[in-house]
Amino acid sequence: MDTRPIGVFDSGLGGLTAVRQLRRLLPGEDIVYFGDTGRVPYGSRGHDVIVRYAQQDIRFLLSQNVKFIMAACGTVSSTYPSAESAQLPVPYTGVIGAAARAAAAATKNKRIGVIGTAATIRSGSYATQLKDLVPGVQIFARACPLFVPLVENGYVNGDKVTQLMIEEYLTPVRDSGIDTLILGCTHYPLLKKMIGDFVGDSVTLIDPGKLTAIAAATAFLSAIPRTALPSRSGCSWAAKRAVRWNRSPLKRIKELNYYGKTC
Repeated sequence: MDTRPIGVFDSGLGGLTAVRQLRRLLPGEDIVYFGDTGRVPYGSRGHDVIVRYAQQDIRFLLSQNVKFIMAACGTVSSTYPSAESAQLPVPYTGVIGAAARAAAAATKNKRIGVIGTAATIRSGSYATQLKDLVPGVQIFARACPLFVPLVENGYVNGDKVTQLMIEEYLTPVRDSGIDTLILGCTHYPLLKKMIGDFVGDSVTLIDPGKLTAIAAATAFLSAIPRTALPSRSGCSWAAKRAVRWNRSPLKRIKELNYYGKTC
């Protein structure tokens, strides 16, 4: 049995939404989480910079002897070359495919909203997959660059500034008549209640990190007997170690420890 840990990375705290789901589905697996809080956000960077950051993040996880890598980052998932990921020594997945498939299954009127970082929206990655999955689909995409720094700084629980930004970014998307909205950055599910309240109950929200974690866990569960899973957990330790590797301040270590305990 392969007892090596699963590796997950993101530009910051957002990827912990995927880790939380992995922990629920695979409670016996060790998880090494790398949150690149020293260079967040990725979404405002150029293509070559994002690829370089992804390569460095992956290199760090490989140094931890992981058996699987999940890019729990919409920006990386839409930018990191598939030809390069195919050459990695362990299996790799991003978060685009699972979310696109779920949105395709959920929509009834073929009007799908996509929100994400500037880099994710610019890449057109969701649009490309959705057009293949849903003939005649209409896609309403919007970059929401301030959501990541708001989440990273804890403005997630009904904060007035965050509410104003949700209204600014999502009003045209909501008013386009969508029935499905992809939260195309793993930071965004931390704003899920506020976003859901704004767009209304008739709109299905798609959480890419959660769906990708479910898909990955399903693959592991089909290959690993449940009774053979190890009992120890590495989530909190991994979050602390990753942020120290970035030489971030003590305050950030405390934040990551807090999030790590809840994942």
